[in-house]
Amino acid sequence: MGKPLTLGWFVNYMPTGWNRPFHGGQPAAWQDGQFYVDMARTLDRAGIDFIMLEDSSVVPENYGGDMTAEFMATVKSPKHDPLPLAAAIAQATDRLGIVTTMSTSLYPPERLARLQASLDELSNGRAGWNIVTSFEDLAAQNVGLEKLWEHDERYARAHEYLDVVTSAWQGAVDHDGRFNQVVSPGSPMPVQDRPVLCQAGGSKAGMDFAAEWADLIVSVPVGVEAMKAYRDGIRSRIAESGGDPDRCRVLYMVTPILGETDEEAQAKRARMYSDATDNYLRRIVQLSNISEIDFSKFDEDEPVPEDATTNGAQSILDTFKRLTKDSSLREVLGNSGESTSLDLCGSPATVADQMEAAMEEVGGDGFLLFHGGGGIITRRYLDEVLDGLVPELESRGLFERPVRGGGPVAASGTFRGRLTGA
Repeated sequence: MGKPLTLGWFVNYMPTGWNRPFHGGQPAAWQDGQFYVDMARTLDRAGIDFIMLEDSSVVPENYGGDMTAEFMATVKSPKHDPLPLAAAIAQATDRLGIVTTMSTSLYPPERLARLQASLDELSNGRAGWNIVTSFEDLAAQNVGLEKLWEHDERYARAHEYLDVVTSAWQGAVDHDGRFNQVVSPGSPMPVQDRPVLCQAGGSKAGMDFAAEWADLIVSVPVGVEAMKAYRDGIRSRIAESGGDPDRCRVLYMVTPILGETDEEAQAKRARMYSDATDNYLRRIVQLSNISEIDFSKFDEDEPVPEDATTNGAQSILDTFKRLTKDSSLREVLGNSGESTSLDLCGSPATVADQMEAAMEEVGGDGFLLFHGGGGIITRRYLDEVLDGLVPELESRGLFERPVRGGGPVAASGTFRGRLTGA
């Protein structure tokens, strides 16, 4: 391995594991944000590089054509706005990068530039922006639009949007005909030259966009071969444009399932992903949400139809077409658990072996940890990862915990500075 792995944690400002074992006894406590502020403090102490706060503004109706399944599964709703939560996290932590999700289709550029710069000031240079283009027509209707643009058009607009926003951060006046506004040079300036830019493009248009703009890329190609192909594709795009491929870190989303022994972890995994539990409904609703396809119309004991199309996350749909080609949707959801890049299960040592082997093959940069959507995260899961897996990675030199007050990895400095080594 070269540089130590970058580790982040992806989370939703939603109900926690309210109906799970070890839910903590206060199922409504998520609403005031204290669970997530405490979580951020814990991540900060453990040396995790950043927390990424997901966002969306709709109650999806993708599965079954109405909101019923969504409220049963609590995948994307109910949900609070993560931007005020990010400010609270900034005050409670010292080093942790804080990445917020904001859409180029839903926020006016000047408004987004001010919000991100303000969060960077409040966090003393620890802000990041997870750039999304959005795809839900219900989200468009929340801001007075009838529907959102087609997939590639959204990315074409996003390129121009980034030109406008970065001009604002540089204190320039920029008029853009597409957005029909002047960005004021009076907006606050970031502590960093710009907040850390994160993106998750998986399609060709998305990868082109990510290669041009992103400092961090979050990806979900399934399996080591696909992970390597994705990272090589990003790096070749950057190199072809004359950039340094090492300027961008590619992270893979994973959900480690841990036990004191491999057998204990495997039994836990079998319980979690059985199609006899409510987790199965949660996973198929989640798949409908991110693909913008009603999976209730498909036979779950057959492959995903090859002629299925979407204006949503095309790379996710293509992945499930490939995975179910010689099996079925039910079998894949039961065997592969979450929509993640690696199936990590075992003792901390076993899972560290799996992560190390994958990175040796991929040449990768790190992982984004995730434990389902809403309704599933618990303090116990945090402890298993941060007190079990992370120290194991550290003991192998795969992860470098910061030394408070200075030392090999100082706790001070901006998010961008630590990420790039500048």
